[in-house]
Amino acid sequence: MFVARVTGSLVATQKVASMTGHKLLIVEPYRVDEKDRDRLVPTGRTFVAVDALGAGLGEMVLICQGSSARLTPETEKLPIDAVVIGLIDTVDVDGRTIFLNGSNWQVEQEK
Repeated sequence: MFVARVTGSLVATQKVASMTGHKLLIVEPYRVDEKDRDRLVPTGRTFVAVDALGAGLGEMVLICQGSSARLTPETEKLPIDAVVIGLIDTVDVDGRTIFLNGSNWQVEQEK
């Protein structure tokens, strides 16, 4: 599993029948900054993930990837590799909160 931020959505009008009706999101993984463990920073990669929860643009989410993405009741028969399995409320590292949903947390921009 990994932490990611929803950066967009994807529409594919032609796809396999089992994917019809499933919302697709563009997500960017985040990690704890190695130099300043008080913040999350983007990894610079992006993934497409099925949205099983109704995540919104800019929201921090928990992603499950690989064969585990097909272990939820909503995704067990889908040909997918990544799924949103949680909406993140807080991230605590070393006893400090480095992300709090709804706060004025600033997304570290890629340099």
